[in-house]
Amino acid sequence: MPDMKQMRLLGIVAATAIGLYVCYLLALPFLPALTWALVLAIVLYPAHRRVEERLRNQNLAALTSVSIAAVAVGLPLIFVAQQLVREAVNGATYLEEVIRGWNTDTFVSGYPRLSAVAQWIENQLDPAGTVAAFVQWLTGQSTSLLRGSINQAVMFVLTFYLLFYFLRDRESALRGIERLSPLRAPETAYMLSRLAETVHAILIGTVFVAAVQGTLGGLMFWWLGLPTPVFWGLAMGLLAIVPVLGAFVVWVPAAIYLALEGSWASAAILTIWGGGVVAGIDNLLYPMLVGSRLRLHTVMAFIGAVGGILLFGASGLVLGPAVIAVTISLIDILKKRLNGQPGAELTPKQDTKPSRQSRAAPGRE
Repeated sequence: MPDMKQMRLLGIVAATAIGLYVCYLLALPFLPALTWALVLAIVLYPAHRRVEERLRNQNLAALTSVSIAAVAVGLPLIFVAQQLVREAVNGATYLEEVIRGWNTDTFVSGYPRLSAVAQWIENQLDPAGTVAAFVQWLTGQSTSLLRGSINQAVMFVLTFYLLFYFLRDRESALRGIERLSPLRAPETAYMLSRLAETVHAILIGTVFVAAVQGTLGGLMFWWLGLPTPVFWGLAMGLLAIVPVLGAFVVWVPAAIYLALEGSWASAAILTIWGGGVVAGIDNLLYPMLVGSRLRLHTVMAFIGAVGGILLFGASGLVLGPAVIAVTISLIDILKKRLNGQPGAELTPKQDTKPSRQSRAAPGRE
């Protein structure tokens, strides 16, 4: 029969497990705000430290950094959101008109088999009718979109509210993590460094480069007179985030469409711009901004990003790869302990040359 001391220990362990689970449930509704506040705190800390050195007041420095970040992030988001709402219905309506006015006989008249396939698609799938139904559905979503916008606005404010405390109380929070962590101090520092490097690589490298690609692609769509350039620019930016995929998923079909319409010059310009400038920016900026920080294989990066988005929503873009990076660091620590090397140096390896293999397979752009 176990003695009273063991029973008390088991009781403490059970109560701790229950408490941690309840804390998780309490934090779950705020997970997006917590994630993005932590991400911004990690990325903005070097700049915030300089602000703090100038102002010599933690509260004022944190308030200044948060205000600048809120304006820098909020204004572009408001502009993009307004343009998307305006372009969504217009773009779908334009697509419906294009499909209804598309004369497939002109392109497949010399190919009887293709003509039969095109006729079957038109009869069975009714592309124009499908797009028309989508337009009606999109128009009817204004109320839901408004509710979603209010929720996103609340989450936006909460993110920067949390960011204030993450910046102001960073040192005390790190000391608290080291005190509560079951790992040794060097092991905890190693794990936190891997987490910070992963966040830097994702936000500064992947997200920033994808935003530049989407902006360049959207500007070319606007210059060529293609419909809904903001929408397609956002689509190119989002696709550029996903390993293996890229902005080419949007601009290649657009170039083919322009060629089929007889706009050969526009198709050539879009192809050169997409294949040279948009894809070239990725190859130029990513090694400069990321270096060797994100050391994940393409498959691991894909699973982390896409799986994280499916599991956690937009915040999963960071949470997924971060969880994988922390897990790998814990495996490294465990391996060193099992090999009898508890005091071995636990510092991330620095490659002499940045490697893009960990990010994307060939043809990603």
